[in-house]
Amino acid sequence: MENNRNFAERFDWKLAAILVMFLIISLVAISSAQTTGQYGQINFVFKQLQWYVIGSFIVAFVMYFEPEQYKKMSWYLYGFGILLLFVLIFMPEGQGQIGEPKNGAKSWYHIPGIGSIQPSEFMKTFFILATARLISTHHEKYVSKTLKTDFLLLGKIGLSLFIPLALIMQQPDLGSSLVFIAITAALIVVAGISWKIILPIFISGMSIAGLILWMALYMQDFLAEYLGVKPYHFGRIYSWIDPYSYADKAGYHLITSLNAIGSGEIFGKGYMNREVYVAENHTDFIFAVIGEEWGFIGASFVICLYFLLIYHLTKITLTLKDPFCTYVCAGIIAMITFHVFENIGMTIQLLPITGIPLPFISYGGSSLMGNALAIGLVFSMKFHYKKYMFSANEDDEL
Repeated sequence: MENNRNFAERFDWKLAAILVMFLIISLVAISSAQTTGQYGQINFVFKQLQWYVIGSFIVAFVMYFEPEQYKKMSWYLYGFGILLLFVLIFMPEGQGQIGEPKNGAKSWYHIPGIGSIQPSEFMKTFFILATARLISTHHEKYVSKTLKTDFLLLGKIGLSLFIPLALIMQQPDLGSSLVFIAITAALIVVAGISWKIILPIFISGMSIAGLILWMALYMQDFLAEYLGVKPYHFGRIYSWIDPYSYADKAGYHLITSLNAIGSGEIFGKGYMNREVYVAENHTDFIFAVIGEEWGFIGASFVICLYFLLIYHLTKITLTLKDPFCTYVCAGIIAMITFHVFENIGMTIQLLPITGIPLPFISYGGSSLMGNALAIGLVFSMKFHYKKYMFSANEDDEL
């Protein structure tokens, strides 16, 4: 009884309840999305439920181990993730082969009888663990901060980012690359690096992004010849700015998404009462299904649920005393936040389409298992947190 009561006190029931809400929303949205008939007789609801069951086992398994153990394993996990990304480059690409490209990107291991596994989804969490350890170890070694030590830390973080980013860009997978950059930016901020260094870098980064956008509009030949920008990259930018001029090509997905969400108005058309056909509506464009069927009210509820999730994760982060745990949670928050912002943003023309799934709602085994791995770390840090709050003597008394 004591152990059961102890488990009940330490387990994060609020976070679990939020995830159950996402499970319900995901199954309802996917059950409606799959009725379009574009995917044959595949039951994505049942498959998504299977992935959620697997994800729950991942969370339970990850929660069992203490944060200190993940700190020790972080670089091994990072190396394992790099190995998966590296080996993928050399996998055969033919029809039905393990490394068969999908939507122009060689990002998945196609395993017969199991399905497609995207290693970059797991590498995100491995990268967070390794970078969190790098930052915490650096601060332990250099107690007195100077601009020199901050530049050294920044260089270490940049090197840890460069390897996975280079491999993912090789696929190429722009969406996942942006996620890694967003995670890195967040960890740089929480690492305590001086704003005298951060501010010029961020301003330079924004300036470069603006310059590239301007060049994409007016200097396409230069980008194609010297930077290797592909035609479909230009198409995504043009279709984002003016989708109706590319309605039969790159702008098709965005136009149908806007029509679906807009037609839902305030209260939506009701469950399975969709009228607008949206391709890939069970994965990247699941938010369009929610917007059309449940309207502004339903879409706002989903956004508020994400705010609640991020708020809860932030509260956990602020209570943790161990620097490594704090950095890990900050990286996970950045990862989930960017996924949500980018996915919803691309469906309403706020951001270009990049193919990033909506966390815990979009159909996809790799995405769901990758997020389960990350959330399992948060559960672990919350579950084992009290061990760091009391001394051994106090534990004996309790």
